[in-house]
Amino acid sequence: MKISPREIATPCPQMSLNVPQGLTQVEFFNSPANLKNLAEENGLFRTPEDLLMYRKLVGHSVEFDTSIILDTSRRILDPLGRPVRRDQMKRQEKKVWSKMTQIICDYMFEKYPDPGEHLVLCGEASLDSTWPLNKPGVPSIRMIHNHFMVFPMEQLRNAKEADPNNPNLTDSGHNTLFLMHLSDVYRQFLEVLDLQILSLLPAEDAALSLTGYPQGLPCWEVQGGPAKLHDQYFWYEYEQVLRGFLDFYRTFFSLVATGEERIPDDANFPNQIHEVLLGNNRFLRVARNLRERVIQDPQFANEIRWRPAYKQILFRDDNGRLIVTISQNSVGNAITELLGIVVKRQVDSNAYAAVEEGLVTRLLEVRERLLAAGLGEAISAPCWPNGAYRSCR
Repeated sequence: MKISPREIATPCPQMSLNVPQGLTQVEFFNSPANLKNLAEENGLFRTPEDLLMYRKLVGHSVEFDTSIILDTSRRILDPLGRPVRRDQMKRQEKKVWSKMTQIICDYMFEKYPDPGEHLVLCGEASLDSTWPLNKPGVPSIRMIHNHFMVFPMEQLRNAKEADPNNPNLTDSGHNTLFLMHLSDVYRQFLEVLDLQILSLLPAEDAALSLTGYPQGLPCWEVQGGPAKLHDQYFWYEYEQVLRGFLDFYRTFFSLVATGEERIPDDANFPNQIHEVLLGNNRFLRVARNLRERVIQDPQFANEIRWRPAYKQILFRDDNGRLIVTISQNSVGNAITELLGIVVKRQVDSNAYAAVEEGLVTRLLEVRERLLAAGLGEAISAPCWPNGAYRSCR
């Protein structure tokens, strides 16, 4: 079977959102009213810290698909002032966030134990607060969020090959910056992290045999497998990977923006920045070439995210290993595309209705585990008013 990215079609129902006249959908999506609607129509669970778990109505997978966001829309009305990265969360928020992630991942690994039958992943992403509100493709909810998904491998094997030049696979060309020009120095910089549980793998060793993705990104194996998600030190190391990425991103784009070789004021690893990045001629040359392109090409300049935006994922590879990787997030492409999976959502209410009960039942099963852990309270929605599925179409 040819190694290539795959494109799958996922059915979804027609959304019944009433966007006020004069507002674009993107503008409405960033409003507190939309978050209120999301919780009332598709909310599953909320914690005292306002971590909201909800059903992804326009989702990636109809096997298992849910998200958690830090819903600060009722506390912080300015959408540009909301937390978009884990390093902006409070300690208690991060603690509960990690606990919820561990519980949902435990459920997925127990429910889908065979890597040959199901691809299991969870992906945490920032939503860059500097992205223009009216920009096409802008992330719709400006808060940190975590996706949890399962795909049947048979569906992926039978899917058509995706165009490798699809903008969503290439981050509109931005990921080639890391892949083609900075992969070696990026990996070298992250190698200096002092990690005990996360073990850096040889290049491409963790790539899925079906798609060949992720490409050119540093990947770490979680030594000890899913059980290590119960270890608080794992979450410390998981955050160290993020902090290393943030240093790389800030240093590079500061150099692009100003032309000055300097260590960012809020750097986590200043010595490594000085020795590995600012001492690397290729790193400096690529930044200066990009700077010149930004000056000359207004369309390209409009695509740049000057503030750090990332996708950090946990996924199970072909060998059953739990893998961590991290990438920049330039144009709001989906978390699945790091693994070479392009999802086309198709409005098909009948097809969705045929799978909705099974999907919702699984989401309610995992919600019971969150309730048992005492992390928060269940939310009643039209399709699960009393803790069980009921058709609401």
